[in-house]
Amino acid sequence: MSPARLVRCERVGLVVVRWFVDGMNVIGTRPDAWWKDRHGAMVRLVHLLEKWSAVTGEEVIVVFEQPPRPPIPSTVVEVAHAPRPHRDSADDEIVRRVVAEREPGAIRVVTSDLWLVDRVHAAGATVQSADSFRAQLEDD
Repeated sequence: MSPARLVRCERVGLVVVRWFVDGMNVIGTRPDAWWKDRHGAMVRLVHLLEKWSAVTGEEVIVVFEQPPRPPIPSTVVEVAHAPRPHRDSADDEIVRRVVAEREPGAIRVVTSDLWLVDRVHAAGATVQSADSFRAQLEDD
């Protein structure tokens, strides 16, 4: 990670917490016709995450099923995607990343997908619901 990407992160005990955000799950918490402009909704979410990260100092990785086209640049938030787009591929990518962590207990996953919740809990991560996280983003 570049020095510009190093940020103050929430601490749980002495462990730095990183946020893995199920992007489309958070977008889907608001019936604001996001499905008419999926890319625009992804851009808006990344901007909300950037603002939230700048205020809180939290490290955030947002994961989508497929790469945004055109790409969404960010120097604050990592915009990630599954290697192959398919149903639940972002969930699979989040699980892969959690399992690969040396300290999965230092990861907080944002989702309301119960299947994903079960999988990341089993791997040792904590979870925050997409709806409550979206409310938190909109409060900042």
